Amino acid sequence: MAKITLDQVRHSYLDHPASPDDWALKQLDMVWDDGGAYALLGPSGCGKTTLLNVISGLLRPSEGRVLFNDRDVTDIPSDRRDIAQVFQFPVVYDTMSVFDNLAFPLRNRGVPEEQVKSRVHEIAGMLDLEAVLGNRASGLTADGKQKISLGRGLVRADVNVIMFDEPLTVIDPHLKWQLRSKLKELHQEVGVTMIYVTHDQTEALTFADRVVVMHDGTVVQIGTPVELFDKPRHTFVGHFIGSPGMNLLPCEVIEGAPSFLGHRVETAEAVAVPTGARQLEIGVRPEFIHFAAKGLPVDIVRVDDVGRYRIVRVNHKSHTIKLVVPENVPIPDGKGHLVFDRARTHVYADGWIIT
Repeated sequence: MAKITLDQVRHSYLDHPASPDDWALKQLDMVWDDGGAYALLGPSGCGKTTLLNVISGLLRPSEGRVLFNDRDVTDIPSDRRDIAQVFQFPVVYDTMSVFDNLAFPLRNRGVPEEQVKSRVHEIAGMLDLEAVLGNRASGLTADGKQKISLGRGLVRADVNVIMFDEPLTVIDPHLKWQLRSKLKELHQEVGVTMIYVTHDQTEALTFADRVVVMHDGTVVQIGTPVELFDKPRHTFVGHFIGSPGMNLLPCEVIEGAPSFLGHRVETAEAVAVPTGARQLEIGVRPEFIHFAAKGLPVDIVRVDDVGRYRIVRVNHKSHTIKLVVPENVPIPDGKGHLVFDRARTHVYADGWIIT
């Protein structure tokens, strides 16, 4: 296992990058703790796979250093970094048995056969593969083959980190929850550093102890699922995590309080606007807004019942606001007033939270 440090890492696929847009990874300074379960979350093209390849050694960063347990491995190739990687599509040897697939990484490193047998049965038990160990891999379903890929990543006890690059993409939706839960259990059992790359917030939030959110080649927040939900550090986090995402409303700040189209909005603390800020916005999640007798006047335009709660869309002048209303809470007819939870209402300057 290893603590992984990225020291001023940047990468561009161009020989002579000239502008910020030329960098696939903008400067990253971060530490992945030894034994942690991390999710690397973001949309396609944000730099997730580039970062994964930099850590694994498949790609040398244009600038900066990669350290494992404070040892500089920037110029060490991937086959000498003791890393296991599980890819989006199952990589299995169809003509081999399930047992031989799982044993392959160990036999390739000269591990004694008794240890191979013991370890393979241990991992097969974790993944519910014991009943098919003697079967050819070619006869397994897609999720069974992906379990083999997961097992090959887990079977070595000497790896520094196991990295999963969108490993559940080909899995049927009803099986995804089961495998996500299994991965969480496996991390708790083996204790190795794991990095799980995904664009799916549900996968990220259910697997990881800490989620690394990427946007446009930059890490915009690292936090627990609760931290990302309650206090997004960037408007992208508020938009990308949650369904529906955070409401963002233009504002100005008057005497330390944000004002939305002339309506004062209460926050937990006074707001001090950074010098040079160009765009100010109020950010509040739909879960932290409720109807009240007095407050921001709105017109109710749509109610979507999704089971345990309703998603209500309202308008204040030209701006739409969404709120989540529990099933047992009444909704006004036609018009109403909104109040924001002051403890969870934040102000953002040019995308970043004002603290």
